[in-house]
Amino acid sequence: MNTTAFTEEILAELQRTLSLIDDREAEKLAADMLQAKKIFVAGGGRSGFMAKSFVMRMMHMGLDAYVVGETVTPNLEADDLFIVGSGSGETQSLAAMTQKAKSIGATVAAITTNPESTIGGLADIAITIPAQAKADGKSGKSIQPMGSLFEQSLLVFYDALILRFMENKGLESDKMYGRHANLE
Repeated sequence: MNTTAFTEEILAELQRTLSLIDDREAEKLAADMLQAKKIFVAGGGRSGFMAKSFVMRMMHMGLDAYVVGETVTPNLEADDLFIVGSGSGETQSLAAMTQKAKSIGATVAAITTNPESTIGGLADIAITIPAQAKADGKSGKSIQPMGSLFEQSLLVFYDALILRFMENKGLESDKMYGRHANLE
């Protein structure tokens, strides 16, 4: 298979996978984004990079959003939303954060391949992305290595949440440039 054919298969995998997300749970998350005082997003490894991209877009929209673990991240409170992306739903550091967020009283949203996981079980909102997790390299769900399909799906889903938020608030993309970095 050549590079273009691989690209086409990756796009087909994304289409199949993302079409299986439960829209009711996605709409709950979109609604909670509108109500949250602050939004915190966590993820490990490549899922963490997707979280950073998501938080950047929320900042562009004027939301009070943070990446967990950054030095400028404030404290989480009961009126806040904690979103955690974890393919396995069992990453210990993320499970501990999720438990802490739950104990504080924040709304917890998990985005995972495994809703029956520790993190999925703690969530108020559970979004299942039925993709291959990194430890599941023989499932046949993806031609891609490790958790690539989950991580790509996570980014696309996060971008869809941004579009839904913009629609709900009547925001246009050009308004976001006023908050874009200017020290580049």
